[in-house]
Amino acid sequence: MSNAAIMLCAGRATRMRGTVADKVLAPLAGKPALAHSIQAFLDAATVDIFIFVVRDAEQMAGVNKVLGKLKVPFARVLFATGGAERQDSVLSGLCQTPERMDNVFIHDCARPLVTPASLRALMDAVVKDGAAVLAHRVTDTIKQTSPSARENMRRQKLLDLKRETLWAMETPQAFRRDVILRAYEKVRAKKLRVTDDVAAAALLGQTVTLVENPSPNPNLTHPEVFAWAELLLARKKE
Repeated sequence: MSNAAIMLCAGRATRMRGTVADKVLAPLAGKPALAHSIQAFLDAATVDIFIFVVRDAEQMAGVNKVLGKLKVPFARVLFATGGAERQDSVLSGLCQTPERMDNVFIHDCARPLVTPASLRALMDAVVKDGAAVLAHRVTDTIKQTSPSARENMRRQKLLDLKRETLWAMETPQAFRRDVILRAYEKVRAKKLRVTDDVAAAALLGQTVTLVENPSPNPNLTHPEVFAWAELLLARKKE
């Protein structure tokens, strides 16, 4: 069985408030943030090839530099060009994935703390069930507003959601290649907008296995998260 990792690097980092030029190449615990994810995949030995979805030639050169330091064989690497939205980047990566690949892991490289153990658990789940997602239980109390709250948050009637039924999605998300490719082709054909791969797969009625992540796997969305990720990585080494 052959597996690929689609590594999404092309995000614009608009929420980083100009603190870093490229969050996946920015230094984190002594090496580029992207390197942590790549090393986890190498240690887990779950994928045969990597497809890096990049923003431009400059970012591609930066990724290649990271790959060289990690000694990733050139034969195991492909590149794809990112799109305007995440879903466009995923489809670009899927279209570059060789047809012989049975499964794909789709990973946001701004989540550098994914572990080899989680990747192996995802591998087991996708082989058995055809779709799996790394996720964690929601522990906060969550309220739902009306659509008008985007413009006016005053005097809202808030709907209680049962947090024991809520899960926060992470990446990687893993799927049979043929299924997730058809799902994203449907997203494009119907001009839909989805924020993760599970939502795309749901358009085909695909069920998904939740793989609970016991360790933090934050998304580097804001400058403050970099400091938290540094702390988490330091604790791993203790």
